[in-house]
Amino acid sequence: MGKLTDDMKRVVEQQKLGFVATVREDGTPNLSPKGTFLVLDDEHLIFGEIRSPNTIKNLEERPAMEVNFVDPFARKGFRAKGIASFIARDTTEFDELFPRFSQWGDLSNRINGIVKLKVEKALPLSSPAYDIGATEEALRSHWKDYFLSIQPDFNEASNA
Repeated sequence: MGKLTDDMKRVVEQQKLGFVATVREDGTPNLSPKGTFLVLDDEHLIFGEIRSPNTIKNLEERPAMEVNFVDPFARKGFRAKGIASFIARDTTEFDELFPRFSQWGDLSNRINGIVKLKVEKALPLSSPAYDIGATEEALRSHWKDYFLSIQPDFNEASNA
């Protein structure tokens, strides 16, 4: 079940932000958001490593990784787990993959390496609200209103 569905790919392309879990030396989890995720193909996700020394250290010693992506308005997403590898800047594979990060402009120049996750398992995530009859349209409307209520400056700017 390592194949990423079209919907999973859409979530990555739209959200970009994934929450990466790795395992520390003492066995405890390390959770870190990464905002440069891209879909490489049906079985691989990649992100540009910018400021993630603990994540990289953990992966080099224990390459198991899980990442979660969630659309905060639809309250749906997916989780992917597998084995990750770090691709250093001075490698041919880095040179081949690096152009994919050009959409981030100047930020791409700060990428120190690339983490590549071989997805072994990918499963959908959804809010329990769907179990009791909520619709995606209703959840999107509710969470849009909520986020606007806690972001007064954004709300004023969007009404200008």
